[in-house]
Amino acid sequence: MLSNSCRYGIRAVIYLASQPLSNGKTGIKKISGDLKLPTPFLAKILQQLAKQKILSSSKGPHGGFSLLKDPRKITLLDIVNTIDGKDTFTNCIMHNGSCEGVEKDKMRCPLHEDYEKSRRDLINLFSSMTIYELVIKSNKDELISI
Repeated sequence: MLSNSCRYGIRAVIYLASQPLSNGKTGIKKISGDLKLPTPFLAKILQQLAKQKILSSSKGPHGGFSLLKDPRKITLLDIVNTIDGKDTFTNCIMHNGSCEGVEKDKMRCPLHEDYEKSRRDLINLFSSMTIYELVIKSNKDELISI
């Protein structure tokens, strides 16, 4: 459902939120190396997040990325909308375009009614889940796996 770009962006934001504040900016090579993601691809994704004022970005030898917003105020929906766009939750899963557009052409998606509740549930989950909560959960998972 989510693009690779979006999944990488979510992972990178969680990673940045888990860094100590005293670290300042984290370089793209460190982020991509620690997360095992392709550097050029990840850099483009993080620049998108910086343009939307979710991350701060600076160039140079001491440059890198850091959170610009409080992780308690960044939701999964913020990241998904920034990277994949709002169409993620409006596009029909069977036809090109939104279900609303399909309905106008009388080609209603046979899954529309069934998928609508799942779509609403997903939007509610993504809009209520913060990066801070995901950092807490991921740290708990690390402790469990030790």
